[in-house]
Amino acid sequence: MIDLPDDDLLRYYGARAPEYESIYDRSERQADLSALRRHVAGWAEGRRVLEIACGTGYWTEVMAGVARSVLATDAVEDVLAIAWRRGLPSPRVEFRRADAFALEGVPRRFDALFAGFWISHVAREDLSAHLQSLESRLESGGRLLLLDNRYVPGSSTPVSRRTGSGDTFQRRRLAAGGEYEIRKNFLTEGELRQFVGPRARRVEYREWPHYWAISWVRG
Repeated sequence: MIDLPDDDLLRYYGARAPEYESIYDRSERQADLSALRRHVAGWAEGRRVLEIACGTGYWTEVMAGVARSVLATDAVEDVLAIAWRRGLPSPRVEFRRADAFALEGVPRRFDALFAGFWISHVAREDLSAHLQSLESRLESGGRLLLLDNRYVPGSSTPVSRRTGSGDTFQRRRLAAGGEYEIRKNFLTEGELRQFVGPRARRVEYREWPHYWAISWVRG
């Protein structure tokens, strides 16, 4: 088993790149995913979107047909290579390598920010500050949308351990071999509203059996 340090998911997601989207094939999640794709597309319509931790571009493709523009970023070259091969319309959609915690070289020209299945990997003690950092990439009145997993026994990978600060971890085995332990927090609506903070306006939370989504306007 490989125990990843808090600031390094690169090796895991690089190794997982070829099977990255297999999680979306599970039959019990199809109704949720259809609803979630509609939700994301409706939110992104007409916006200039900055996407954080885009992975292989699954959600980028959902937004590509309706957004005014999408700059999709990720720190892992292997997943970005797969995203490039989707052939999404250029120059409206651009992929760029960038660390979600730094976003060096990413301009501040966006009115929307999207992060799918990223926030659960951030340590709880760092989450409020990280969200404020992401908000700072947006113009005044910019909108944010986060979505991630709910914990569903029998469908979710079991939690392997919990830290004193409340972070939970999972052990994930790849089809190509190798087992990794990664942080995966399953946040509740109350926790999310607390992390977003009182500065946010028009906070909207939705959930489905396997997923949740929260959106707000930068205060």
